[in-house]
Amino acid sequence: MTTPAVETINLSKDYGDGRGCRDVTLTIRKGEAFGFLGPNGAGKSTIVKMLTGLITPTSGEAQIFGHASGTMEANRRLGYLPELFRYPDWLTGEEVLAFHAKLCGLDRIASRQRIHLLLDEVGIGSRGRDRLKGYSKGMQQRLGLACALLGNPDIVFLDEPASALDPVGRHEVRELLARLRGQGKTIFLNSHLLEDVELLCDKVALLNNGQVLMEGHVSDVLRSKSNWRLRVGGYTSIAAERIKQVLGLNVVVSEQPSDDDPVWLEIELEDDEQIGLVNYILIELGLTLYEVGKVTSRLDEWFLQAVSGLEHRGERR
Repeated sequence: MTTPAVETINLSKDYGDGRGCRDVTLTIRKGEAFGFLGPNGAGKSTIVKMLTGLITPTSGEAQIFGHASGTMEANRRLGYLPELFRYPDWLTGEEVLAFHAKLCGLDRIASRQRIHLLLDEVGIGSRGRDRLKGYSKGMQQRLGLACALLGNPDIVFLDEPASALDPVGRHEVRELLARLRGQGKTIFLNSHLLEDVELLCDKVALLNNGQVLMEGHVSDVLRSKSNWRLRVGGYTSIAAERIKQVLGLNVVVSEQPSDDDPVWLEIELEDDEQIGLVNYILIELGLTLYEVGKVTSRLDEWFLQAVSGLEHRGERR
């Protein structure tokens, strides 16, 4: 059996003020992109800091590729971009990376090649020779990502890696992370940008008040419901009654501009195969079926529904 990239067992951190996390158990396989979600103050950054060895757990276990988190063996395998970081603004981008290359133990020739490669990959390029005082927040975030990747890690922990980027920059970072995943790297993405998680990640976990509420494959989360919209001409309530009789499902009229215009119907099915029978019933009743389309659920809808009505510690408390 392959050793997981990340494994935690009842991982807990008690700060004594109600914050931290408790009994977090996760398994992330090698090569997966894992999205870690939760409201502000949920404890996501605390868990990342324990996995990267920056803070010590109160109890429980955490391992990186089979090595205890915080050990030299574990740290050699990981890269880390914290949410809040600051580099001296009198240094150039190349100088920041050169300093980190020494920390990674790279020799001078290897580090020079690696630095130039990464500056291009993260979109800084020749601006790497400029001093950081002239960098925008987005460029500093790109530089931080380059630092995280400098040692060619097997797993990279990213805490809000695109929060300061514009839409073009976010797209470029997503493309870079997708390439890394294609190379077999493991990605641990802590982000409030649910679109990025949805497009990039294989699995996702939702944390609230220091505990994991839900965990699963993104495809399963987005497939939790089968919602369809149909544009139908000549619709009457008889069609809804017939569908109710045969399938036990309710039909909702979402749009009906006027008596002569086609209407939009919405229906939630048990599975996708039922849409064929719905279409057959409508045509059998003499209705005109103009358009049929599945409504794709979004990760932000799942997130909002999952935390709706729950108390959570955050900026408003």
